[in-house]
Amino acid sequence: MRIADKFTLSRIVLAPVVFLLYFIPKWTGLNSSWFLAAIIPVLGFAEFTDFLDGFFARKKQEVSDFGKLFDPFADVLLHLTTFFCFVVSGYMPAIVFLLVFYREFAMIFVRLIAAKQGVAIAARKGGKLKTVLYVVTGFYYFAVELFASFGLNLSMEYAKLIGLILCLVCLIASYVSFCDYLV
Repeated sequence: MRIADKFTLSRIVLAPVVFLLYFIPKWTGLNSSWFLAAIIPVLGFAEFTDFLDGFFARKKQEVSDFGKLFDPFADVLLHLTTFFCFVVSGYMPAIVFLLVFYREFAMIFVRLIAAKQGVAIAARKGGKLKTVLYVVTGFYYFAVELFASFGLNLSMEYAKLIGLILCLVCLIASYVSFCDYLV
């Protein structure tokens, strides 16, 4: 397995780790502060591997059709996992999550059809912007929850409003980029 693929695989492995770190306190009644504090560096490393896999694939000239499918799948798995956490906690409206979910799986389907025809769909600027927005939204919600868990005085109504705006921007960006891929 190429080094770039190992970095991509690490995102697939870390997605359930983020899920468990988020939900273990909810299932057990343990204090969530330290679990939330652990999520941020784990998520940070997982997101950094997205840069590393591309960097090493290009540096070692190991860009492959497999990597072009594997990398977006790993991204989707990680981002949908984080978004699912926010739906369960009531931060992200379920309809927004569902529409993002539909978009992401439609894109995977489009990539598979293209791959079957011998065409690999590389990431485009709109897709990269969408990913950045997903990452910002993920860190935002985890940070809000972390600060609240340590008792920092946050206006949760204001924080939720900012989060909702971020969610809607993510949703719009996801469909704009999807249309760009289709064209």
